[in-house]
Amino acid sequence: MTKADVLNLTKEHNIQFVNLQFTDIVGTLKAVTIPIWKLEDAIEQNVWFDGSSIEGFTRIHESDMFLKLDLNTFAVIPWTEGSASGTRARIICDVYMPDGKPFEGDPRYILKRQLERAKDMGYIFNVGPELEFFLFKTDAGGPLEPLPHDTAGYFDQNTDLAADIRQEMTFALQEFDIDVEALHHEVAIGQHEIDFRYMDALSGADATVTLKFTLKSVAMRRDLHATFMPKPIAGINGSGMHVHQSLFSTDGQNLMFEENGTYHLSDLAKRFIAGQLHHIKGLNAIINPTVNSYKRLVVGYEAPVNVAWGQRNRSVLIRVPRYTPGHEKAVRVEIRCPDPSANPYLAFASLLAAGLDGIEKKMEVPEPVEDDIFEMSREEMEERGIGSVAANLKEAIDALTTNDMLRESLGDFTTDKLIEAKTAEWDDYRVSVSPWEIERYLETY
Repeated sequence: MTKADVLNLTKEHNIQFVNLQFTDIVGTLKAVTIPIWKLEDAIEQNVWFDGSSIEGFTRIHESDMFLKLDLNTFAVIPWTEGSASGTRARIICDVYMPDGKPFEGDPRYILKRQLERAKDMGYIFNVGPELEFFLFKTDAGGPLEPLPHDTAGYFDQNTDLAADIRQEMTFALQEFDIDVEALHHEVAIGQHEIDFRYMDALSGADATVTLKFTLKSVAMRRDLHATFMPKPIAGINGSGMHVHQSLFSTDGQNLMFEENGTYHLSDLAKRFIAGQLHHIKGLNAIINPTVNSYKRLVVGYEAPVNVAWGQRNRSVLIRVPRYTPGHEKAVRVEIRCPDPSANPYLAFASLLAAGLDGIEKKMEVPEPVEDDIFEMSREEMEERGIGSVAANLKEAIDALTTNDMLRESLGDFTTDKLIEAKTAEWDDYRVSVSPWEIERYLETY
């Protein structure tokens, strides 16, 4: 959109304030709000801010940064329309340094850089993330110890108390031009999923942060708390972010499709899979970035922990959805271990980088696995070369530290900041004493 387009829309919707949004290194959505009469100046001259207090951004002595508005992301925030405090809009921004260069630690810039690399190779990277989340009851102080909003299960209707809430969330997402394809109750009590149509990876990352922002806001207005925490309740399924991925040519052909290939996949698609399998433990630090992520990645709760691929098999890390004749453009691969605590810009950038590395190095994909790996013994898994994802955040951090390809893809600055932040998180967890330990050991020893 042009400046004139945006300014006309602000008049049409009587916008009073604009939220200029961006994410920090761990994916937390940040914003500075400007009154509408400052918008034209912001478009023409950008908006300066202090980056020294943003996670993973600059040091104190180099704190000045500015936001460049991406006008194509302009949208009215639907739940503010007609409110007493004024109707608001949002615009997603890119972060720049005082010398006019993109900030190397801006997650959105890192994804853009990988997408340019893919484009130079002749590829367009499309994604379709599926985010699961929980709705919990709240009190005036916020979420209680997690109390699920309902007692329903997968696709249940009779005990599903959130059908109308999911519909309200869907209407709000559509106001942001996010094309919702399906909404339903998930397996665990209080757990839900809303899926949107696949799109190019930059738009997909923008849509992912918008979805999380929207769902949390709608839930709050219903006196509920929406959380994308990977494993908020022990003993039941956690929340994942399965990511469907495909590579298209610049003229619109699906390069992952081959009529006579295994599961109708091309050699390029298999090498893409091989690259992600090869780099998975380093990827885990980015796509499973919290201590809690690894409470989800355990056997027994449909969590994909096995480094293998297949089609009918949901116990593998990467699954190939079935091909429907005449729908060649829908051929894709689905990586199932990411969770919604990940920064989507870094997640999609690193997944793409790993896949491209497999293509460039012509990596050989292992034989697909269609047996239920959950039923295999450790010896059988070793015989068939089936490994596991990182067992915890520390193992993932160590793998990222030694992965030169991911370091090059993220950049030294971001890699070091991410390792620093996640090591501090692991150390904080490692020295804390949990209620489980008190209950188990206090009277025993």
